[in-house]
Amino acid sequence: MNEIKYKILIIDDEKDIVDLLKYNLMKNGFDVVCAFDGEEGINKLNEKPDLILLDVMMPKMNGYEVCTIVKNNVEKDIPVIFLTAKTSEIDETYGLNIGASDFITKPISINKIIARINSNLRRIPGNPIPANEIKTGPLIMNREKFTAFIDDNEIQLIRKEFDLLFFLASNPGKVFNREKILSNLWIGNDNVLVTERTIDVHITHLRQKLGGHSNLIETIKGVGYKFKNIS
Repeated sequence: MNEIKYKILIIDDEKDIVDLLKYNLMKNGFDVVCAFDGEEGINKLNEKPDLILLDVMMPKMNGYEVCTIVKNNVEKDIPVIFLTAKTSEIDETYGLNIGASDFITKPISINKIIARINSNLRRIPGNPIPANEIKTGPLIMNREKFTAFIDDNEIQLIRKEFDLLFFLASNPGKVFNREKILSNLWIGNDNVLVTERTIDVHITHLRQKLGGHSNLIETIKGVGYKFKNIS
């Protein structure tokens, strides 16, 4: 649940999608305003949303036109996330070039959308950063919901894998030896036999699940591990 009541403007001509998004966003503590075409969406800007979820293909005015108007004429720099069936790199690049903050393809994943909304709200100057969520490079993690996404794809982690990845990613660039990791993540588990080798096994599993981003976790020979500092 968000401590601040952020307002999300949904602009999409598919009522089923709007209803689904509205229900889940409100359940997660957001205020929601809805519009079913581009012109109506522009008119709803007077509701002063904190973020816009925007379809591309709509009647009267398409999403690219709406985004351009928002970025050129609205005083507040509102993050715009495109939700669209368009999947080509050209479409995504164009959307980002005209000012969109993010681009999510349909069919939608509610968990992914919530994560990306929180991520974009964190980037607004003055907004508090939720202590239960981190975003670094391609990785988004939410400790409250126990979700982890890499390149928008959810990865399945067991409890200790999640805790270990969250711990390292929360401290990018900082090297932790195995003893320090054990004391932070396994303390209090007196009935469980844990050795430094346990850390190595979990790191191996995490790298496998990170796939092409396995190099996010770096080994410092003779010392321990660190999460790559992504500037």
